[in-house]
Amino acid sequence: MLKLAVPNKGALAESAAEMLREAGYRGRRDSKELVVADPDNGVELYFLRPRDIAVYVGSGTLEAGITGRDLLLDSGSPATEVLPLGFGQSTFRYAARPGAATGLDELAGRRVATSFPGLVRADLAKRGIDGEVVRLDGAVETAITLGVADVIADVVETGTTLRNAGLEVFGDPILTSEAVLIRPSAEGESNGQVDVLVRRLQGVLTARHYVMMDYDIRVELVEQACALTPGLESPTVSPLHDRGYVAVRAMVPRRRTNQVMDDLYEVGARAILVTDIAACRI
Repeated sequence: MLKLAVPNKGALAESAAEMLREAGYRGRRDSKELVVADPDNGVELYFLRPRDIAVYVGSGTLEAGITGRDLLLDSGSPATEVLPLGFGQSTFRYAARPGAATGLDELAGRRVATSFPGLVRADLAKRGIDGEVVRLDGAVETAITLGVADVIADVVETGTTLRNAGLEVFGDPILTSEAVLIRPSAEGESNGQVDVLVRRLQGVLTARHYVMMDYDIRVELVEQACALTPGLESPTVSPLHDRGYVAVRAMVPRRRTNQVMDDLYEVGARAILVTDIAACRI
């Protein structure tokens, strides 16, 4: 049984559970369940604090896990990112009161409050900046007001919380983060169960980003139409009963669906149909 760590709460939990359901894995029926066995798929799901997942996976106790890239790097755990999962996007930034700091070179000698001390220490060291890191478990944006720090470093999604606290970001982002699938760095030979998990999750990502498009087109216009719908490798072209026409099927990026349909219609395609992809293997 593959032992897979899944966030039990927080911003990543619901999206991670939904992605695993789409990949065919069993979910938990009660939010208090800590372990869910899925013998049909050869997986045991362990629901853990997102911040702890990298530690368990890096130690080899669990063979894979879903967590944030920021949490992975902050932990310093010997775990490796395998696949970005496309949800839970955020940036990690420095912030201070307006005018208090305008560049990262001004961090020298400053106190920096954060819930990600490992990440901040690594960033300061990389930049050759000697600053004091103050670790807090939450509500970092109040640290300056309360006199605990001069600067904060925190996850920024919309920036509303920082603005409400009278703070503004400065300098380049420390990190751009999202949910990622991880595995132990020390793992030698390829783990077949993890490979299956990766393929399933890749299939979910592809199904979310593509649709299947079918249309009819006159034979002499096939090349023009296929240039608009090249598919992943090549479109499928099938003869119709009327030998002057063929049916074409191809995967098209979901965000471009209506534009492609308009372009195909202008070329001469008709009976243009779009269907969702429930699952796939690429």
